[in-house]
Amino acid sequence: MKYIDLHVHSNQSDGTLAPRDLVRLASECGLSAFALTDHDNTSGIAEALAASAEYGVEVIPGVEFSTEYLGMDVHIVGLEFKLENPEFQKQVAEYRDERLFRNHKMIDRMAADGIDITWDKMEQSFGQIAWTRAHFGRYLLDHGYVKDISEAFSNYIGEDCKYFVPREKSTPYDAVRLIRRYSGIPILAHPFQYHLSREQLEELIRGLKDAGLIGMEVYYSTYNEEQSAELLTLAKKYDLVPSGGSDFHGSNKPAISLGTGMDNLRIPYSILDGLRARREEAASHAAE
Repeated sequence: MKYIDLHVHSNQSDGTLAPRDLVRLASECGLSAFALTDHDNTSGIAEALAASAEYGVEVIPGVEFSTEYLGMDVHIVGLEFKLENPEFQKQVAEYRDERLFRNHKMIDRMAADGIDITWDKMEQSFGQIAWTRAHFGRYLLDHGYVKDISEAFSNYIGEDCKYFVPREKSTPYDAVRLIRRYSGIPILAHPFQYHLSREQLEELIRGLKDAGLIGMEVYYSTYNEEQSAELLTLAKKYDLVPSGGSDFHGSNKPAISLGTGMDNLRIPYSILDGLRARREEAASHAAE
């Protein structure tokens, strides 16, 4: 059986491996395909695609959009969109710019409280990419403010913490519509990560379905069998295709392995077939 991973990050967002190295690792892990889904940018995809033939691994162009919902980050994964379309790339740039604006505000808040952080120091540490909160967590760790990145999220940059700044513009519905507009497959990422009540989660799913959502991550590194079964029931209720991925970040999430997560994932290629088939079905209905 062929296995895949539909949620993977490179060092073009908050992962630690270069896109080419991810392709090599995917080959070593025996994966047939993986989706490169960096946060709010697609800059690593060309490098990964160039290595695809060399290592015999299919690279699926992807992105993970960060959006605002009820004052928190909600993530929408997009797969197989029209990558080279200039208008699509313009929209991606707007998401990246939103992240840059948010990052400036986080730095200002931390600096105002005496934390030794500036934009230049972040660039010296991580380069000129669209930093995520994981980068801020790493900075706080490297500069002695926390003992580990988990503490950074718990005490500094988590959604209930002083230095968390939500995205101010895009909603998850916007992200779904954008992905569909450019022939992509929109997927709600890790639904239980948002700590919504069941009623709130179903309200979100209903709205996303109306906006054009195709899939939902049912299989994820931190989910046990019971949680995946619950999400599978929800996916069936709202006629969504199950998806899954490890959310691999390299050494930034050392407990999570590419393709297998926390040794609880084996995602068959048929999952991707199902997502593609639903996209084609939706496209043909829209054309009628």
